[in-house]
Amino acid sequence: MYGGGEYDATSPFKSLIRAFYASLNFSFDGVSLVCPVDEVSAIVIDLGSHTCKAGYAGEDAPKAVFPSVVGSIDQMEVDDPIKSERDPGSVPDPKNVVRPFDSDKIKAKRKLYVGSQALGYRRDNMEDGVVVDWDIVDSIWDHAFRERLLIDPKEHPMLLAEPSSNTPQQRERTAELMFEKYKVPALFLAKNAVLTSFASGRATSLVVDSGGGYTTVAPVHDGYVLQKAVATSPIGGEILTECLMKSLESKSITIKPRYSFKRKEIRPGEFQTVDLDFPNTTESYKLYAQRVIASDIKESVCRAPDTPFDESAYANIPMTPYELPDGQTIEIGADRFKIPDILFNPSLVQTIPGMESFAESAHSIRGLPQMVIESINKCDVDIRRELFSSILLAGGTASMQQLKERLEKDLLEESPQAARVKVLASGNATERRFRLDF
Repeated sequence: MYGGGEYDATSPFKSLIRAFYASLNFSFDGVSLVCPVDEVSAIVIDLGSHTCKAGYAGEDAPKAVFPSVVGSIDQMEVDDPIKSERDPGSVPDPKNVVRPFDSDKIKAKRKLYVGSQALGYRRDNMEDGVVVDWDIVDSIWDHAFRERLLIDPKEHPMLLAEPSSNTPQQRERTAELMFEKYKVPALFLAKNAVLTSFASGRATSLVVDSGGGYTTVAPVHDGYVLQKAVATSPIGGEILTECLMKSLESKSITIKPRYSFKRKEIRPGEFQTVDLDFPNTTESYKLYAQRVIASDIKESVCRAPDTPFDESAYANIPMTPYELPDGQTIEIGADRFKIPDILFNPSLVQTIPGMESFAESAHSIRGLPQMVIESINKCDVDIRRELFSSILLAGGTASMQQLKERLEKDLLEESPQAARVKVLASGNATERRFRLDF
């Protein structure tokens, strides 16, 4: 994702940064204007549907990675939840508090909590969820700058990754916030797919970006996204997590949120779980806390099956144990393969109890191989061969075990015989997860 080591001309990412710096030097009425950023690093931010990544251009990995989820408390309901719940005489930890914004009436009515630490601490009446309004985007950026990177945005040029479907209005609002509120010296907006392609050293490729909220297949040709051929699917990591939770519930397996119990040692090495009651905890925060655990289960035990999932074939598959935070050990069998296969066969959602609302539209959603072939077929015939041989995986969901091999196998079966199919992914799952996506 981020170019590593010292600056060198061979790195595609650093070449992009050099071009970015060069674009900062411009002229007006014959007078040369140079932006004074030669001695500071550009800041790179990728605000994804599940995770926000932020760091310095030229480094191996982002400095800050935290959820794109914000806790919100109505100010009329509680004045200072940290102070009242922890210790009436204590001073709140600044890392756990996100300053409320007062730029408009909406912000003045609520207090926002951003980051893993702030969300990990239960508070009365706190609502959680992935939010899409600009007040929340503003608070996430502010948290990244002030609390995680500890920088003054006025001193650093910004490179922001954006989805291929971003509208002109969203781009304008982004630029307005960055220049007027944060007063950044320079700003560059780049498509996720283009950045992923450049990071792999290619100007032309097909980027399969499977993140938390959705999956996007975007062809890139000579550094530009071919918008007419972009394909999207609502199936991402969050849908898979939801399916896993519903499947476990149907088997009478309950995931207890971490805040809802404490473990007490009754004998050396022997613990007893004591349930705690917090009646003012909102349903949305409870669901968020359960999803965090379910997501870890998914990442730990799930893997894409080698062939399309068949209930009878996987009925006697060996069980894999997983210990929940409350000490309960559960056994997971066929679900290890069934849940990931939803990416390839969305109709499987119909077989999971509790997913009826999503199952209604599942029949019209295409699987990953169909999306890839459909996207390539919408491109000019002259570049199709190159796209088939340069399919790049990006995003957290794409780092799932055996997904690369399964996608390549299915594409070989469904693509034209003359096509040379090659699916490329970093050997390091962490690098693939943070690869530019950004």
